[in-house]
Amino acid sequence: MTDFRRIAVLGPGVLGGSVALAVGKRHPDCSVILWGRNPERVAEIRATGFECVTDDLSLAVHDAELVILAVPVGALKRLGRRVLEAGLAGGACITDVGSVKVHPHESLGKDMKDRSVSFIGSHPMAGSERTGFEAADADLFVGAPCILTNENEQPEDEVQRLMGFWTGLGARSAVMSASEHDRLVARISHLPHILSSVCALVALENPKDGRFAGQGLRDTSRIAAGDPAMWLEILVENRHQITKPLREGASILNRLADFLATGDEEAILRVLEEGQARRQTLDGIE
Repeated sequence: MTDFRRIAVLGPGVLGGSVALAVGKRHPDCSVILWGRNPERVAEIRATGFECVTDDLSLAVHDAELVILAVPVGALKRLGRRVLEAGLAGGACITDVGSVKVHPHESLGKDMKDRSVSFIGSHPMAGSERTGFEAADADLFVGAPCILTNENEQPEDEVQRLMGFWTGLGARSAVMSASEHDRLVARISHLPHILSSVCALVALENPKDGRFAGQGLRDTSRIAAGDPAMWLEILVENRHQITKPLREGASILNRLADFLATGDEEAILRVLEEGQARRQTLDGIE
């Protein structure tokens, strides 16, 4: 169950669409409305059979108890200010689903706090290299981690209320500081995307070679298919955290190249065995 009875999801992409579908599936007694800024896109979504969608922001947030900003990190502050101008119900909670948290709390979160509106960050660690409402999945959050951040010091019962919402969609929720969140995702999310892109660039130097590729290349490069513009915003906004692990990765690759050049089989084996051991730790995580 969720304590929120009226929910507005702003942004009809894969995450926003998945939240809207998940609420409809798991909390059918709740009212959920999806907002998109493009009237033609809204009409396309309505044509799929999802009727609770609008391009009227004031209508979407009217009486909403929970407002979820499901837009790229670069658009959060602008949309947040529009939400404040559109008017909110007293006691409303606003959250986002972005993968960077320090800057939103320092900008959007401060604006919200100055207006006595509750802002708590959310980051469901779920998604897809595909984009748009067509890729939305009502079960996207089942078993997925969801990190909450509360840098603007909202009451603990509000944090627990939001945590309960994500848990109700099937996610595993945890709370940490915004800086710890950004450090963590730089390594476990942002770095893998960069390495996936590098893999695609190097392995497919000659794109025609891809016709001989097995599943390994497809698996390793899959997330490189994500929206480049969206990932540019994420990487630039979290650049202070991503630089160190990126240099660490480059250092390991350089050392491995040196080991191969000198034929140091023991050193090469140590790198491969350590990588295998760390990868295997993921298999025991639930």
